[in-house]
Amino acid sequence: MSETDQSQPGREEIWLEKYRPQTLDEVVGQDTIVERLESYVERDDLSHMLFAGPAGVGKTTCSVAIARELYGENWQEHFLELNASDERGIDVVRDRVKSFARTSFGGHNYRIIFLDEADALTSDAQSALRRTMEQFSNNVRFILSCNYSSQIIDPIQSRCAVFRFSPLPDEAIAQQVRYIAREQGIEMTDDGVEALVYVAGGDMRAAINGLQAAAVTGAVVDEEGVFEITSTARPEDIEEMVTLALAGDFTAARSHLDRLLTEEGIAGGDVIDQLHRSVWEFDLADEAAVRLLDRIGEADYRITTGANERIQLEALLASVALDRQC
Repeated sequence: MSETDQSQPGREEIWLEKYRPQTLDEVVGQDTIVERLESYVERDDLSHMLFAGPAGVGKTTCSVAIARELYGENWQEHFLELNASDERGIDVVRDRVKSFARTSFGGHNYRIIFLDEADALTSDAQSALRRTMEQFSNNVRFILSCNYSSQIIDPIQSRCAVFRFSPLPDEAIAQQVRYIAREQGIEMTDDGVEALVYVAGGDMRAAINGLQAAAVTGAVVDEEGVFEITSTARPEDIEEMVTLALAGDFTAARSHLDRLLTEEGIAGGDVIDQLHRSVWEFDLADEAAVRLLDRIGEADYRITTGANERIQLEALLASVALDRQC
C-alpha cells in the first residue's frame, strides 16, 4: 500500500475499532463503573452483570476489556458475543448460548457470554435465558447490555450486578476526538471539536464516526463540515426558529423549518431531538419552558407512532406562536 493511500483517512480502517480501549483503565468518562469492574477482575470472580445505558457510552467496550484482562491473548476463545436485536427468538438462548456454555475448555473457571441489546429479547427468550443462567452458573458468566433496563424481566435483574452507564461528559469526548485527530494527522478547529461534541450528545461512537466522515474530504475539520456531514442543524438555527415562533411570527419560523427539512435534509425526529436539547438555552420563563417541553413531547410521540413529521413540527411551531399572540 502506497503512502498516498495510507494518508486517506477511513479507507483501510474503522477508527471506532482502531481506537477502542483495550483495557478497563483506558475507558474514559465512566470512572465509578470502571473502578467497580476492576475490583471484579482483580479477584477473578465475576458475577452475572447487567449494563444499562444509552448508546455509545462504553457498555460493549467494558465487556471486551474485561475479557481481554481475564483471558489475555486467547480472550476470543472464552468470549461469545450475541446481538439480541438480530436473533430475537428463544432459539438463540436454547441453542447458541447452551452450546457455548457446554463446550469444554481449560485454564479458566468460567467463560463470558455477552448479550448485546438484551432488551430486544422476547419474554419467552428472557425466561429461557433465566433458566440457562441458573443451569450453567458454575462455568459461565453472562453480561447483558441494554438501553432500557425496565425491559429486562425482574428474575434476570435480580441475578445480576447492575451497572448504569451515563452519557459521556463533553470533556471526555473532546479529549478523545482531539487525540484521534492528532494520531491521524487531521487538522481540526476548536469550533469543529465543539460541533462534534454537540452532535455526539454523550455518544462517543457518534463523535468518532462523525470525525472520520468529516476527515474523508481531506480538508480542515471545522464546524461547517461537521454539521454538513452529520446532517445536523446548527444550534443557532434551531434557536432562531423557536425564537421567531415565540415572537408570534409563525410564517418566518415555518420558513426556517422548511429549509432545515428540505434544503439540509434533516429528519423531523432529529429536529425534535435538537429542540429538546435546546429548550433551556432560549432564556424562557419556567412556565413557558414547561409548555414548550410538553408540546415537544406530544409531537415526538405522534411522529414515533407514524404521524407526518412536517405536519407535527409545523403544528408545534403554530402552537407556540399562538401562545404568544393570545
